[in-house]
Amino acid sequence: MTERVRVAVIGGGPAGLTAAAALAPAVDGDVLVLEREQETGGIPRHSDHPGYGMRDLRRFISGPAYARRLTRSALEAGARLETEAMVTGWAGERTLEVTSPHGRCLVQADAVVLATGARERPRPARLIPGDRPDGVYTTGQLQNLVHLHHREVGRRAVVIGAELVSWSAVLTLHEAGCRTVLMTSEYAKPEAYTAFRVPGRLAFGVHVRARTRLVAINGKGRVTSVDIENLDTGQRHRVPCDTVITTGDWIPDHELARLGGLEMDAATLGPRVDTALATSLPGVFAAGNLLHPVDTADVAALDGRHVAAAILRHLAGDPAPAGGVPLVAEAPLRWVAPQLVYPGGPPPARGKLLLWSDAFRTLPRITATQDGRVIGRIRVPWPAAPGRIFRVPFALVTGADPARGPVRLALD
Repeated sequence: MTERVRVAVIGGGPAGLTAAAALAPAVDGDVLVLEREQETGGIPRHSDHPGYGMRDLRRFISGPAYARRLTRSALEAGARLETEAMVTGWAGERTLEVTSPHGRCLVQADAVVLATGARERPRPARLIPGDRPDGVYTTGQLQNLVHLHHREVGRRAVVIGAELVSWSAVLTLHEAGCRTVLMTSEYAKPEAYTAFRVPGRLAFGVHVRARTRLVAINGKGRVTSVDIENLDTGQRHRVPCDTVITTGDWIPDHELARLGGLEMDAATLGPRVDTALATSLPGVFAAGNLLHPVDTADVAALDGRHVAAAILRHLAGDPAPAGGVPLVAEAPLRWVAPQLVYPGGPPPARGKLLLWSDAFRTLPRITATQDGRVIGRIRVPWPAAPGRIFRVPFALVTGADPARGPVRLALD
């Protein structure tokens, strides 16, 4: 069976739901959201603490409330939401293979939005040595166990990582009655904003140890301790605990993009997009943390709102732009999103380029060069730091010449 829709959105998280809500009233035909989980809402659905919706909804609400609100907005706009629907592959141009409790079918769309998000790498992918006991979770697994299944997880936890999501894990552990006895960071100072780090340490008594790494997990049936190494001295010590949370180290859920033959970005590992969030395949767009692993849920939602304009232009028959200029991030910048700009083309969402830095800079200055010529230089009043997105005004690269080579972005 083949179903024909105007727009197919793959992923029912903040980016996908917001895109559907923006498109459904403006499109003549069905806007279908395909979500593999039993409910829409994405990661916020099981992240039961406040801090969601500030940028897109101008609200300060919990993750589950945010997920419900985005779901309601998409339904009220006229989008159709199908849950437990797994997109397993492509059967031609903008034709999706879908498996659900109703069986297998094909969905053919005039436009496709990939909003599949990102995930944390689990312990095996991080190559952490030691025993293989129970009690080791990613943040997502922890939140799922505590908030959706109301399970106990332990009494003493070590959290690997000190970025924003790491503090989210601390909040979840606290709710489950588990004390965080140590948080580790390989960097010279913890990655999270001071506004989160200091209150978190005061409220929960968490000791944050910089320039350290986890080198072994010990225990047979259940975790009994971990071994922590000081990266400067090589000294190791053992920390008794029964729970280990591995946080951060994100990777986009890019399998479907790869199967579709989309051009991928070697740095983000997501599909390569222009400022309108169009991919290398006509009529296929991408949004959210699939493109920038990982930013906050409300920024992913704003991506969904932003991509709607480009999709409407595509549906109206407007030709895709040509002559784009690639953007390349240079170390210690790890990646930039989007990766392609068109002189005279639309700015990216919120007028910002998103970058990831592997180094701390208090008042960073970013320089854009093209064929050795400086085309832009901006100093921004906010810091660049590992573990969080670094935003730069798009004006930095508006002087790009389509007749020249890639624009290279560097921290001075």
